[in-house]
Amino acid sequence: MHASSQPIRPIQPLSDQLISQIAAGEVVERPSAVVKELLENALDAGATQISVRLEQGGVKRIAITDNGRGIAPEQLPLALARHATSKINSLTELENVATLGFRGEALASIASVAQLTLTSRTADAQHAWEISGVQTIDQKSTVAPSSGALGTTVDVQDLYFNTPARRKFLKTEQTEFGHCAEVVRRIALSRPDVSFSLSHNGRTIDHWAVNDIAKRSAHILGNEFSGARMPLEEAAGPLRLHGFIGLPTASKARADAQYFYVNGRFVRDKLLTHAVRSAYQDVLHGDRYPSYVISLDLDPALVDVNVHPSKIEVRFRDSRAVHQFVFHAVSRALAQTSATAFGAVPSPTPAPSGAMPWLREQQQTSFAPQFNTPYGVAQTTASYGALFGAETIADQSNGASSPLQAFAGNNTQALSDDEFPLGFALAQLHGIFILAQNTKGLVLVDMHAAHERILYEQLKNALDDNAMQVQPLLIPITFYADGVEVGTAEDNKDILQSLGFDIAALSPTTLAVRAVPALLKSADAQTLARDVLRDVREYGGSRVLVERRNELLGTLACHTAVRANRTLTGPEMNALLRQMEATERADQCNHGRPTWVQLGLSDLDKLFERGR
Repeated sequence: MHASSQPIRPIQPLSDQLISQIAAGEVVERPSAVVKELLENALDAGATQISVRLEQGGVKRIAITDNGRGIAPEQLPLALARHATSKINSLTELENVATLGFRGEALASIASVAQLTLTSRTADAQHAWEISGVQTIDQKSTVAPSSGALGTTVDVQDLYFNTPARRKFLKTEQTEFGHCAEVVRRIALSRPDVSFSLSHNGRTIDHWAVNDIAKRSAHILGNEFSGARMPLEEAAGPLRLHGFIGLPTASKARADAQYFYVNGRFVRDKLLTHAVRSAYQDVLHGDRYPSYVISLDLDPALVDVNVHPSKIEVRFRDSRAVHQFVFHAVSRALAQTSATAFGAVPSPTPAPSGAMPWLREQQQTSFAPQFNTPYGVAQTTASYGALFGAETIADQSNGASSPLQAFAGNNTQALSDDEFPLGFALAQLHGIFILAQNTKGLVLVDMHAAHERILYEQLKNALDDNAMQVQPLLIPITFYADGVEVGTAEDNKDILQSLGFDIAALSPTTLAVRAVPALLKSADAQTLARDVLRDVREYGGSRVLVERRNELLGTLACHTAVRANRTLTGPEMNALLRQMEATERADQCNHGRPTWVQLGLSDLDKLFERGR
């Protein structure tokens, strides 16, 4: 039936029941939304123990019990009333929300589309009290004595029993349970100081005891994450970022292990996701996704959580500052993904003449070959020098007359991994890999990938130390632009110029690109300008520019790095190892692949079944 063919009716107020059901359409999208709202209420009530019991994916039953403060019996009817809450009572408090819930809609919305029973007991009550059903103007729900421990149980049965059309849109039982379980995991990750248990159809699925975030995240995200993560802790003014980020080498094909919290609330925020993704840009494949559990704490007045009924979206007062803080914090953490991330870095010294021309020509500083080896490295073979076909380097080894003597030197003390984590070169394999020995065992290095990262980081640093080079266009590129694009160009001229762009408005609907960064002079100027304007508007700075710049530098580094089948001398291989130890992000090449792997002595023992 077309809208125009509907009978004309007088304007009349909707019933409370229908109003609640309309609201439930936004708040109670599926069973997992009920679980989320009830868990948030339990945490707001100060609970330290929470159990979640589900039947048939939450459609038949959702029962959540907590040991929080409870609700006084005289307050129970208000708990089921629409827009009744104990969490805010003024606009000022709304603009400074410090709780997970605050709208006073959840219980009323749930009760309008399900059979709900609320049982609660406070510390000063002799027994628990309960209330059932939904209140209307004509019918008030009654409060009756009940049994129960301190805290609250909300029992929700037969979801959408009175709105069958909504029920038809639900998926299979297992799918709905999967969504519910994911909500429990998200909230459990945010509160490791609270114990959670989850059961489905009478069977216990999971239990998380009170613990710290390191163990809670390891439990929920698994050993793969816990074995390949690094801590994140940084603060600036009112902002604090903390948690764990996964190493690039432990990336996934899907973005299903990304948990970001703002003041304890799980959010899906484009600005935050973009900031983290941009930070990983240098160390991750384009089609791979990092894993992380990150919490951002800030003054509640600086973030608006009243943006969406599900409260999963937020809006920051200063989005540019937040984006830059998150980006730089994660970038700095990832910069430590090198062999010496938690150890000492050798001091840089000039490269000796003739030792490694392929490195020296591309670098402003280099490291001298190290000839002091851990005890037993060089002595393992009398033909050590012959492995490299190296010339005698007596002038670099205090008079030693052979490569063996030069590498062995006079040192008979084992060096620690803090000094030389990647050890010392033993041989070159198939002109592709460097084999080195350290105190843990055997190190295999992809020499091209490693050198590519070294050159790439040096090119970036060299570029960052100079002003952005600008390429004026002989003939400006003009294109049609909407009012938002024109306004962005006019309001952000200084930012655009600092990025190397000269974009001017010729008319209310036309923009002209007069200059672009010299590094990107071959790019399509119109597309580049639109991308930059969009990012300046959304993020306050162009990550697209940086990403394209870095793509160019990565290509340059790849073409310049030492190629496969290039025979390296011992000093050259050791010089490369020392460079890796001194280079940020050296654990991955520019495309996110590992540059080296460690085979421990236990790994080698297993290969040869030693000890059996």
